[in-house]
Amino acid sequence: MNKYKCLSLQNFEYNSYSICPLRYEDIYKIKEWRNEQIDILRQKKMLTNEGQKDYYNNIIRPQFDLKNPPQILFSFFKNKNFIGYGGLVNIRWIDYRAEVSFLVNTERTKDHIYKEDFLSYLELIKKVAFNDLDFNRIFTETYDIRDKHIAILEESGFLLEGRMKEHVLINKKFTDSLIHGFLKQ
Repeated sequence: MNKYKCLSLQNFEYNSYSICPLRYEDIYKIKEWRNEQIDILRQKKMLTNEGQKDYYNNIIRPQFDLKNPPQILFSFFKNKNFIGYGGLVNIRWIDYRAEVSFLVNTERTKDHIYKEDFLSYLELIKKVAFNDLDFNRIFTETYDIRDKHIAILEESGFLLEGRMKEHVLINKKFTDSLIHGFLKQ
């Protein structure tokens, strides 16, 4: 099992959900889901198997041994079944803050289960950020086309902090980006 040097715990649990350091065997499912959901991601081109393998071996794997990696990525499970991934990215160790990333199996985004998945994931990532790493702040950037996602963030206690007008081009239409933040309590 992979271990992040920067974490005192490697596995986190909340109800029937859990996360662990990103596993190699999950990268091809992640590729599939990222390609299917490309419109809601910063990703601009389709991912390939070879690209995923290179990214894991050359970017992710070396970060497990860093005291202060630029990102900490997790495989996400429900009842021990792999359903998604995410983590803390764009980490600013000097400022004790990080951006939250999250993506689940595309099929799980289409019904009410997404809310349960996302709320549970946010509880898990708060444990990592505030209990293990002692961060002060986590935040998200979400495109304004994701009403359900934004409502769940706000239900979890994230506060809308700003709007970047016409920040991204999605399907040939300029779209706002929303910044939500959550401070250590």
